[in-house]
Amino acid sequence: MILVGLTGGIGSGKSTVSDLLRQRGAIVVDADAITREVQLPGSPVLVELAEAFGDHVIAADGTLDRAAVANVVFGDPEALKRLNAIVHPAVGRLMNDRILEQRATKNVVILDIPLLTENPREGLQGRIVVDVPVETQVERLVSFRGFTEDDARARIARQATRDERLAGADFVIDNSGAPADLAEQIDRLWTWLNELPQLPADYEPILPTQRPPKT
Repeated sequence: MILVGLTGGIGSGKSTVSDLLRQRGAIVVDADAITREVQLPGSPVLVELAEAFGDHVIAADGTLDRAAVANVVFGDPEALKRLNAIVHPAVGRLMNDRILEQRATKNVVILDIPLLTENPREGLQGRIVVDVPVETQVERLVSFRGFTEDDARARIARQATRDERLAGADFVIDNSGAPADLAEQIDRLWTWLNELPQLPADYEPILPTQRPPKT
């Protein structure tokens, strides 16, 4: 198994890069998808969230009301810390289970983690950063995801800075152009990934560490 991380700021197009790598044959372990999985109706995580923040964070159909949770934690570092303390360990354990399923294979395994800079993982063979200028992030969030400009900038400010992500990068994908501009970069990335050494079949993943949230 070859194990690498993939990250990028909100609006960077990280999911597009992840999909293109999946098309090449990579096994993608998607942190966002796993987060939704551990928060399914009736899950222990959902019960803990209701106990921590109130029953109003659970919608009438039993699913998590993400907007309600966001309203609780936005701008409140202590509430965000409490949320992360409930969700992140469950997500980390399930991600590790998915890694263990692949460790005896020759597959390229991509850990798609939006907050990899904020929550570093040990034992990765490389970190891929999907990079765009902040103004491009804002433009995409406003144009394609319905954010106001103020909301977009606030969300970006809550994440690691562009410089912080790039400082930890082993391979950078410039996604500031059109989707067609990615093809050559993905070719080079796929070659680089397959030249990395295989991890031992008894590799043991380590849960990520978490740095304090921005205030």
